[in-house]
Amino acid sequence: MNCYLDSSVILRRLFGEPKPLKEWKEIKQGFSSRLLRLECFRTIDRLHLSHSLSHEETSLRLAGLHEILNHIGLLPITSGILQRAEQSMHTPLSTLDSLHLVTALAWKEKHGSDFIFATHDKELALAAKSHGLEVIGV
Repeated sequence: MNCYLDSSVILRRLFGEPKPLKEWKEIKQGFSSRLLRLECFRTIDRLHLSHSLSHEETSLRLAGLHEILNHIGLLPITSGILQRAEQSMHTPLSTLDSLHLVTALAWKEKHGSDFIFATHDKELALAAKSHGLEVIGV
């Protein structure tokens, strides 16, 4: 399966949180916005600086993140993506979630809908569904 992955899917897996994406092993090709990389590194750094992660845990999470990122295609945040994210949405979305959604929609328009949108975020899932995307993870 081809799958757009938002950061909630990666972070839940990376931190061993409950209910990770059950379809993880079925993903042949994962892709996301370049934003995913930023969100994941900032989360690890924030947790480390707040002393929620030891040096050893931080090192393990960073190594795990690099391993995951080696297998995910990252799409650029273009001016077109930013302009589209500025527009009104069908449902309320945060700034970062709107960037994920419009990146996936731009991919769909260019390459077709042969992918599934994966997120653990209920609001983002609702927005993706409202745009006709098949969603897993919620």
